[in-house]
Amino acid sequence: MKKVTAADFAAMKAGGEKISMITSYDYSTAKLADIAGVDSILVGDSLGMVMLGYDDTISVTMDDMIHHCAAVARGAQRAFVICDMPFMSYQTSVYDAVKNAGRLMKEGRAGAVKLEGGTDIADQIRAIVKASIPVCGHIGMTPQSVNAFGGFKVQGRSIDAARRVINDALAVEEAGAFAVVLECVPAKLAKYISDRLTIPTIGIGAGAGCGGQVLVYQDMLSMYSDFTPKFVRRFADVGSEMRKAFSAYSEAVKDGSFPAAEHEFKISDEVMEEVIKAEGGELS
Repeated sequence: MKKVTAADFAAMKAGGEKISMITSYDYSTAKLADIAGVDSILVGDSLGMVMLGYDDTISVTMDDMIHHCAAVARGAQRAFVICDMPFMSYQTSVYDAVKNAGRLMKEGRAGAVKLEGGTDIADQIRAIVKASIPVCGHIGMTPQSVNAFGGFKVQGRSIDAARRVINDALAVEEAGAFAVVLECVPAKLAKYISDRLTIPTIGIGAGAGCGGQVLVYQDMLSMYSDFTPKFVRRFADVGSEMRKAFSAYSEAVKDGSFPAAEHEFKISDEVMEEVIKAEGGELS
């Protein structure tokens, strides 16, 4: 089975083939996504919110990312595993960026790393790429900057804001990234950027004009009922089925219908009688 690589992303861009990417944070989910034929698995720092219960991605650590990425890497035989660099693992210096990217590759077994930002982190991208580590960029609505943005807001709607997004995309490409995620960018602007770049764009809330798409798997499977982002399509109602199954299991345990005889392992009455006698008891 041939592993998908950054070179395959370039080939898909050249051939006009769309790239499918999905998040995963554990071995079993990664195996399912891999078997399904997804091109790439993103171990996103979104794990802070969907796996660890944080309010945002800011609290996610390098150790968190390494732990989850290594689990995903063990389950992905074909899909290209890309791992997020968490908040403050690369913003502090070029040295820190390269060192931490190296940790995600060596300890997390990632195939590439992803950084949020454009012109402001071009030097970090350039240095990581120079260290022979593939880099995926991430511009537009960058969750690690949610406090600076004043919330989760669409980016690039005004002339100046749109030009900033374009400049960020060009800076990421020039620095050597093999792809760039566009998050919460108006569809027409995302299409313009996608057509202008030589590297593929991966959209999330950025319209169909991008070179590929990525979604958080808990969102697309309706595993949360309290909020669904505008850009999410629910491909299955797995959350509802899980809740039904958990409820049915709990009821079966309480009413004694589980486990039933077919779920039990047998021992002969003769052996059990001898065991109980040896223990000084009586067979009931």
